[in-house]
Amino acid sequence: MTRLNTHFVAASFCFFLFSLRAMSQPTQMRIDCTEFNNVTRTSPYLSNRDTVLSTLRNRSSIGGYSNATAGVGGPNTIYGMFLCRGDLNRTSCSECVNATVLEIYESCFYRKTALIISNECIVRYSNTSFFTLVEDVPSTARYSPNKSLGSPQFFNRTLPEKLEKLILKASLSSTLPVPYFVEDQERVTQLEGSYDLHAMVQCSPDLDPRNCTVCLNLAVQRLSKCCSHAEFARIFFTKCLISYEISALQPNVTSLGVTEV
Repeated sequence: MTRLNTHFVAASFCFFLFSLRAMSQPTQMRIDCTEFNNVTRTSPYLSNRDTVLSTLRNRSSIGGYSNATAGVGGPNTIYGMFLCRGDLNRTSCSECVNATVLEIYESCFYRKTALIISNECIVRYSNTSFFTLVEDVPSTARYSPNKSLGSPQFFNRTLPEKLEKLILKASLSSTLPVPYFVEDQERVTQLEGSYDLHAMVQCSPDLDPRNCTVCLNLAVQRLSKCCSHAEFARIFFTKCLISYEISALQPNVTSLGVTEV
C-alpha cells in the first residue's frame, strides 16, 4: 500500500509539472537561490517548503498576494509569499505563480531560500521570516536603454512629481481591493512636444504605510541611477515596484501646421 501511495504521489507531481509546462511562461528577470545547505530529499525542510509552495499556488487563483508558513516552532520552518502586479487579472496571476513555482523546483530544489522576480510576479521562500520587512536588496530593473524621450523637463520635473503623487496615494490605499496599488495615465504637453505617460506603483500588502513609502522611495532612487532618460522602466524590489512608460514624443504643431520651437 505504501508503494502504491508513493507511485501515486510521484505521478501526481509529474502531472503537475507537465501542466505548468503547458502554461505561458512569465518573463524572468532575476533568480536568487542560496548555496546548498545540506538539505536532502527526505528532509522535513523540503516537506515544509513543498507545503508552502502548494499553498501559494492554490491561493494565487483567489488574489494577487498571499503568504504562508509551515513547520512553525521547529528548526525547519519555512516562510513564503507571492505578489502579482496589481494590473493582472486572476488568471494571469495564477499562471505566473504556478510557472514560477516550477522554476523554483528546477533551479533551487535543494536550497533553503529562493527568490524569483519576473515581469508579472514575485515568488519566494526562506527559512527566516521576511514578512513586514523592507529590503533594499536584491532588486532588479527592466528598461529600454536604446530609446530616449529627450525631454529634460520630463525627467527633472514631470516624472518625479508624478511618482511622488502616486507614492502618497499608494501609502493611503491599504484598504482598497488591491492594496497599495495605484496607476495613472495622462496626456502631457510640454515645450518639446506631447506624449502619453502611464505610471504605476505598488507595495506588498504585508507592509505598513510607512514602510510602503520607504520601499517605493528606494525604488525611485534605483530608477534615477539605472534608467535615466529611458522611455520605459520597471523597478522591482522584493516588496514593491514602480513602473512608467511614455509614448513617442509628438512635436507641438500650430494651426498653420508649423512646428513650434
